[in-house]
Amino acid sequence: MTLKQPQLTRRNMLRGMGVSLALPWMESLSSASSLTRLSSQPDAPPLRMGFVFVPNGVHLQDWTPKTEGFGFELPYILEPLQAVKDDLLVLSGLTHDKGRANGDGAGDHARSASVFLTGAQPRKTAGSNIRSGISVDQAAAQAVGRATKFASIELGCERGRGAGNCDSGYSCAYSSNIAWAGESTPVGKETNPRAVFERLFGGDSPAQVEKGYARRQAMKKSVLDFITEDTRRLQKQLGGNDQQKLEEYLNGVREIERRLESNDKIAASNGEFEYNGPDGEPKDYREHLRLMADMMVLAFQSDTTRIATYMFANAGSNRNYRNIEVPDGHHDLSHHGGNAEKLAKIRKINRFHVEQLAYLLGRLKSIREGESTLLDNSMIVYGSGLSDGNRHNNENLPVLMAGSGRGSITTGRHLRFPEETPMCNLFMSMLDRMGAPVDFIGDSTGKLHGLEV
Repeated sequence: MTLKQPQLTRRNMLRGMGVSLALPWMESLSSASSLTRLSSQPDAPPLRMGFVFVPNGVHLQDWTPKTEGFGFELPYILEPLQAVKDDLLVLSGLTHDKGRANGDGAGDHARSASVFLTGAQPRKTAGSNIRSGISVDQAAAQAVGRATKFASIELGCERGRGAGNCDSGYSCAYSSNIAWAGESTPVGKETNPRAVFERLFGGDSPAQVEKGYARRQAMKKSVLDFITEDTRRLQKQLGGNDQQKLEEYLNGVREIERRLESNDKIAASNGEFEYNGPDGEPKDYREHLRLMADMMVLAFQSDTTRIATYMFANAGSNRNYRNIEVPDGHHDLSHHGGNAEKLAKIRKINRFHVEQLAYLLGRLKSIREGESTLLDNSMIVYGSGLSDGNRHNNENLPVLMAGSGRGSITTGRHLRFPEETPMCNLFMSMLDRMGAPVDFIGDSTGKLHGLEV
């Protein structure tokens, strides 16, 4: 998560001792308010952009819909998305050419992560002279990030390394990061949901975050206990619908905090950390994935940031999935060689990942913003930098987009583009919608046409 504090604009805050709680978009606050604020909220909800990465490709036969356009049926892997099907675009045919070796030999997994949002060929090195390209999220953050507390947030569920050889001569920095602020500057991700929560709501500086967390632990209080007075003042200014929205928002924050507290106690009982800092990470992978999804939703809902990246796992991850009765390592299984038993396990892993995406999208869709939803006002891209983990190929990547980009995208369709269409063309179109147009990104050749009807 980037910690640089840009100038805040269009903010509504509830403040208390060591607590700074940003508020969701509400119609009642579109005009001036006596609360702590720097300017009024815009009349319309902001547009958000998020990217979710999964490693090792997918089993395409159970991923790709059989028909194109409207009315397609979700295949086995995508079935968990039925409730948000009308909010989706399944995008077939997109390619990351710079994820290929192009003369650099082995290292497809490392390249698949570094190229995922950059479209740039990474320099093959395990040393400090890494080089990739600016990623689409950071291009957007540079243009619009000053409007929010954080220009962007970077989330994940596997810790990474910034140095060393992680894949056939490629630095671990390539395998562990999808966000790049510049050619040689990967943006490290946060894997601890408690740490993200504290940064979102625990204060305006790292020192305040640390002190606020310690104070609440000592007093056994929630962040909401410190903003009671401001909350009461705010409620008097809100209409009936927004009072309900505020109550739902605060209840949601408290429920997430309860889950974090439960995880903290489990970690402490295992001797993993003492209550002197938010150092524990959930041992349950499903809960870890969902807590990090909740952090993204809270960050978008509170307009703490409008840009997020989320790595379910690092490139080449060999995590096992005993929780779904797949004890084998994911990377090992991805080299299936056509073995039916291995393919069945890969399908289960792919579907499990999509179930967590469905949770994220369902949370976004459940939050109303005037006549629309938070999902309507977002563009969420989900996919992998490899197509088939066995072939290590980079054409016809498995890519989904969710959300209508504030009505600028016609969802509910399966679109098939000519193979070798750069995935970076999708990024160009997204940046235009974010009000952050660029001349090019990675190997883009223009904008991706057909996102709207």
